[in-house]
Amino acid sequence: MKIDLTDTTSGKINAALMAARRASGSTAAGMVLTLVIVTDEGSAYDALKAANDASREHPSRTLAVIKRAGRSPRARAETRLDAEVLVGSDAGSGETVVLRMHGELAAHAQSVVLPLLLPDAPVVVWWPDNAPLHPAQDPLGALAQRRITDAVTAESPVGQLAQRAQSYTPGDTDLAWTRITGWRSMLAAALDQRPSEITSAVVEGESYNPSVELLGLWLHNRLHAPVERVVTNGPGITAVHLRTKDGDITLDRPDGLMGTLSMPGSPDRQVALKRRETSELIAEELRRLDPDDIYAAAVRTPVDRLKEPDDAEQAVATAVAAEAAAETSAQEGEQVANPARVTADAAPGTAKKTAGKRTAKKAEA
Repeated sequence: MKIDLTDTTSGKINAALMAARRASGSTAAGMVLTLVIVTDEGSAYDALKAANDASREHPSRTLAVIKRAGRSPRARAETRLDAEVLVGSDAGSGETVVLRMHGELAAHAQSVVLPLLLPDAPVVVWWPDNAPLHPAQDPLGALAQRRITDAVTAESPVGQLAQRAQSYTPGDTDLAWTRITGWRSMLAAALDQRPSEITSAVVEGESYNPSVELLGLWLHNRLHAPVERVVTNGPGITAVHLRTKDGDITLDRPDGLMGTLSMPGSPDRQVALKRRETSELIAEELRRLDPDDIYAAAVRTPVDRLKEPDDAEQAVATAVAAEAAAETSAQEGEQVANPARVTADAAPGTAKKTAGKRTAKKAEA
């Protein structure tokens, strides 16, 4: 059910929500929290879709705040509140209210949102993009127990981490941190299975990707070992190498779908490390409403603690990678030219090809 309200008030919106509930045959509000999304028209559709999908796990009242301050003096002088009330299948497992604030009202969004919050329920504020410099001091952020930002949407994503560290307040989190949950879980499980002294670590991933930086900072903070940052073409994080005296513990994900966990003395294992949708990330963040101390420790670690390989190391790595690629191409050409040998030597050929790929990966590190 959809109800459009023009030039309205918070009281009329609440009355429309009650009327929609009665019309659907449910007068009780079985929702666990209020999710406030602060966005613009361009990002509103994707953000609401993600929130609606997440509401199937966390039934909530979603308030989308879209500010339209206006550029011309006439537009700024026109103070008006328009709203769309969505209940039922259009709003996932909760209720959705899209609030479009015109004129000076856009500077006082908290006065509109406050009467619409669910009573005695937690409040979470999410900025899909254009997050304030200090989320906890923002008028809307001050209403919330949890504040979710996304550094990847900033003009300088890695620089945004420094700002998040400077302005951190208990309850803050960032989706760049949520994206590495699978990596942190797999690496922690690998060290549980094979306790080892880590002498150093290497994190490979895209340039200017805040998740790559956060993963490196987390490893540095937890392992108290030097971490090297290597830039690759992605997608996202591509590999992590933990150096030990017995050999490397490696988690490799070159395609953004499946990862390979390699440990000394154990066979390689395939693990699920698919890049997740925004709805899954939001659903994960809504599972906990207490401060994330591990995130706080990681984001407060200066990014310059991560070292990058010097030019000489990069030149050697490039040469080794090129040599390995040439060797692999030669082997593939030989197999195509001699199909009988392919059948006879399938296993050794596969082993050599795999070894060549691993050498290239190690060289890039």
